[in-house]
Amino acid sequence: MDTQLALRVKHWMASDPDPLMRQQLQTLLNSGDSAELEGRFAGRLAFGTAGLRGVVGAGPTRMNRLVVQQTSAGLGAYLKAQISDVATRGVVIGYDGRHDSKQFAHDAASVLTAMGIKVYLTANVAATPLVAFGVLHLGTAAGIVVTASHNPPQYNGYKVYWGNGAQIIPPHDSGIAACIDKAATQVIPLLEMPQAKASGQLVMLEEDFYDAYRQGVKLAPVLQNHTQPEAVSLAYTAMHGVGNQMALDVLKDAGFTKVYSVAEQAQPDGDFPTVNFPNPEEKGAMDMVMAEAKKHGAMLACANDPDADRFAVAVRTDSGDYQMLTGDQVGVLFGHYLLTHASENQRLTCTTIVSSSLLSKVAQSLNATCRTTLTGFKWLTNVGMSEETDSNRFLFAYEEALGYTVGSMVWDKDGLSALVAFAQLTAELASQGQTIWDRLEAIYREHGFHINAQVSIALKPTTPNIGAYLRANPPTEIAGHKVLSTDDISLGKRFFFEGSADGTQEDIALPASDVLIYRLKNGARVIVRPSGTEPKIKCYYEVVESMSKDDSLASAQQRAEVEMARFIEAHQAALPK
Repeated sequence: MDTQLALRVKHWMASDPDPLMRQQLQTLLNSGDSAELEGRFAGRLAFGTAGLRGVVGAGPTRMNRLVVQQTSAGLGAYLKAQISDVATRGVVIGYDGRHDSKQFAHDAASVLTAMGIKVYLTANVAATPLVAFGVLHLGTAAGIVVTASHNPPQYNGYKVYWGNGAQIIPPHDSGIAACIDKAATQVIPLLEMPQAKASGQLVMLEEDFYDAYRQGVKLAPVLQNHTQPEAVSLAYTAMHGVGNQMALDVLKDAGFTKVYSVAEQAQPDGDFPTVNFPNPEEKGAMDMVMAEAKKHGAMLACANDPDADRFAVAVRTDSGDYQMLTGDQVGVLFGHYLLTHASENQRLTCTTIVSSSLLSKVAQSLNATCRTTLTGFKWLTNVGMSEETDSNRFLFAYEEALGYTVGSMVWDKDGLSALVAFAQLTAELASQGQTIWDRLEAIYREHGFHINAQVSIALKPTTPNIGAYLRANPPTEIAGHKVLSTDDISLGKRFFFEGSADGTQEDIALPASDVLIYRLKNGARVIVRPSGTEPKIKCYYEVVESMSKDDSLASAQQRAEVEMARFIEAHQAALPK
């Protein structure tokens, strides 16, 4: 084994506070497993705009107590440099139900309090939206939530909020990362929790904090539609996460009495024993909640992911079975519902470039604004804040990956308030003798049936740089349909083609990103995101089919799915091999 590598491993072990992690590394040293050790010591687990996310294990490229302590020391140093009153404003910390999350949260608190920064630490597990809420509720300078959201059991993560209650965006991510690199070379002082409590540096957030969030949902202006909630029945699962009690409480507060929780998935369990992958989007993940819904003949089968920031729903069909709605369908339903109830000065909605274009059409028809951002909730909420004015207040944002924020109590995705809002929409429709399917059909009849698909395409290592190729050879048609415009987000430009012999263009107000967006004459859209690190691209497709008076929802969907399959095949066939 390389001597330098062995020395680095032993140096790390000398600082690692976790005996299990030290033993893990010692075993690898004893067995001479150079390849595994090189992987664990090849740099650091990258700190980006979502913070940290990785497999739990020993070494700097894994999630462990020492990485969390170094990250917290770097974050603390950055906060002290940026925010003059960080010591008194403090940082709020919460954690999910994964096996290591509580220990990691306590480590973060020990580091920050030792730096003289006040910490508000949740006394128990907390849904991610509660931490985002806590930043504004407590007026802290930042927030940390230890969670891996809906990743597999072996993962954990460390997510950071800025003082505005939203996830960090550049340049804070790179600034914090630089401070973490420096902190990793230094001895990190720790303040034991009893001492931190005694000195007033550490404040435990007990039941009154959780109640503050619950009351916030109960009093939220966008959640005051109490049309016959007793008429709605729904099954719910927390998917072995932390959402169950709060979900049941906020539904009860809103008057929903027919709520059936999946008992086997109600309590936090870091092993996620009844699901292969604790993500509501994954095949089979919703099976138990749909079975519970069927048992009670419920209208809805609802789920939060394990940290309760995402919301998923399956809706009963005429046959008595349950069909999942896509994230785009839920997003458009929310947008239409909220805009038809909001005041004239609350008309600002946001969605991402890869989500359906339907929300922007619905917003336009309802005299509202829809801003489109880069992918990620950090962009949705930061843009929502920056675009908000007294005469056009923020109302709603969503991304297709089941993330929704309703109102502005929480400036991040919130699966709990979304659950209440969707139940209220369902109740209002039921009072009119209608279903969610009826509302969806009405929206599609007005604006066209929109269907979206995402495909990752593996390329040969010898394939030319796909982004460079497409920029050098811009397509004039895709799948037989003329290209009307191309957005090149790396340049911040939109180029028009149809009827524009002079090649007119306009600026796009988005941060630079390696993304190309093609809009076609038939209303379809293709988004290409080349990978900068491996030979593959991600493509996002949208097809729009108009609905005739003879069309049913099913017939329009079938036609759109056939066109989507043709569209994807034709586009992929035209890409360089």
